[in-house]
Amino acid sequence: MRRNGQSGREERQKSGSEDLLQLRDAALQLGISFPTIKQWIYKKKIRSIKTAGGHHRIPLSELDRLLYRTRGKTEQERAGVIRKVSGRNQLVGRIDSVRISGLMAEVRISIGGQQITSIITARSAREMQLKAGQTAAALIKATEVMILRV
Repeated sequence: MRRNGQSGREERQKSGSEDLLQLRDAALQLGISFPTIKQWIYKKKIRSIKTAGGHHRIPLSELDRLLYRTRGKTEQERAGVIRKVSGRNQLVGRIDSVRISGLMAEVRISIGGQQITSIITARSAREMQLKAGQTAAALIKATEVMILRV
């Protein structure tokens, strides 16, 4: 399955209804090395699915689960990785889609199984070179927060 201008190497596979990534692509997204991701698979720190040819593939749900953990071992290290801004509500996730139409762009980010959609200028999306599959942080700035009991 090919998404939004991805090259053949970055092409995602599907297992049932879940997207799968090759190990090198998953390791890149997590900021770890290829040998490390292999060790994580063997030690069952990360779930993988084997293809008919015996190759491991990483479900995107596993990537989402681990994204925040790979940005630093301590709170101080994680704070240093995220861009320095005054806003504290920064949620790290994976870009699911970028749709550019006219002057605006819709960017959908998956964070811990939830979706956040942001409308930004098309120019900003192009300048940032936003693409599906990349790691990104959603910075939430709000003067009010409402609580809904479900």
